[in-house]
Amino acid sequence: MRRLRPATAVVATTVLALTASGCVTVHGELELVPAVTKSEAEQALKDFTDAYNKADKAYDPALDAGRVTGPLGAINQAGLKARSVTSPGGNPRHRPLELTDAKFTIPKKAGWPRWFVADTDANRDRAGAKTDDRWLLVFVRNGNEQLWEVAHLAILTPDEVPVFKQKDGYAVPVAANSQTLAVAPKDLGTRYVSYLRTGEPGMFAPGAHTTFWRASRAKNAKRLGLATQYVDQTMDDGDNAPLGLETENGGALVFFGIRYFERQTAAQGYRPKVDADVKALMTGEVKNTVTKEWVSDQAALVKPASGATDKDAVAIAGRLQGVTGAKGE
Repeated sequence: MRRLRPATAVVATTVLALTASGCVTVHGELELVPAVTKSEAEQALKDFTDAYNKADKAYDPALDAGRVTGPLGAINQAGLKARSVTSPGGNPRHRPLELTDAKFTIPKKAGWPRWFVADTDANRDRAGAKTDDRWLLVFVRNGNEQLWEVAHLAILTPDEVPVFKQKDGYAVPVAANSQTLAVAPKDLGTRYVSYLRTGEPGMFAPGAHTTFWRASRAKNAKRLGLATQYVDQTMDDGDNAPLGLETENGGALVFFGIRYFERQTAAQGYRPKVDADVKALMTGEVKNTVTKEWVSDQAALVKPASGATDKDAVAIAGRLQGVTGAKGE
C-alpha cells in the first residue's frame, strides 16, 4: 500500500447505548448528545489501526474497507488496489502502524452523522521533521449499526494543532453554513477549487498548499514536449462533507476534500511516463495522453469572520493526496 504522506509544495483507521448515540427526541427536537464515549473512541482507534495494518501487510483493500471512508478512504483504497497489482505477494516492507498518546476531541451534536477526532502520535514522521508529527484522524458514523470509519487524516506538527473550544466538557461542532467564520465549511471546497484555478479569491494564506502549489502547477503546465492541464472539483457529498470544530480563538479547524484531474499530453511521437502504481489503476491505452484522477484531503484553519482579511482568512495546515484512477488515450 502506498504510505500516506503529507503533500508538500512539490508534492507530497461498539455500538453505543441509545442514550449516548441514538437520535433521542425531546419535546419534538433532537437532544444534543456526545458523539461517543472515551472508551468507545479508544476501541474505534484500535479497530482502525488493526484493520489498516492487516490491509497494508497483505495489500488487500478489502481488509480495511469497512474502516475508511470519505477522502481518506478513496486514497487508501486506491493505493491498496494499485499495490495489490504491483506486489501481489503483499508488502515486503510492512511496518505496523502504531498510534499512541491518543487525545480525543468529542463534540456534542444532534442527529447523524456522529463524529470525533483522535489526535495521536504515530511511529512514522515526515522526513526532516524537527518534532514528532501528530496524526489527526476524523472518525465518522452514520447510524448505530455502522462501524466507525476514518474519513479524514491530517498530519500536523504539535504547534499546528489548535486548542479546541469546550462547552460542558465537549467540543463544539461548526454548522456547515456557519456565518461566524470567514468562510462557511460548506463553501470551503468551492472557494479552494476557485483559488487553485484562478488565484482568486485571495482569502487563502500563502503556503505549501496554496501559493507554492499553484506555482508548481504553473511550472509543470508547459514543459518541453509535455503539456499538463488541471481540473479541480469539489467533494462535499455524504461522507465527503466538510467537518469542523470551533477553536478557542473563535475560528475553526475544518476538514474537507477535493478531487482534481491532471491531464498530461506529450508531443507527437512521445508518450507521457506512467509509473507502475498509476498503470495499475489505468483504463485505456496511453498513446500520447494520460489523465490521472487525484483526491486531496485538507485540514484548514479558518479565522472568525470578525478578524479575517481577504488575504489570510484560511490557512491550509495540512494536505494528503493520492491517485485514485487513471485513463490512457
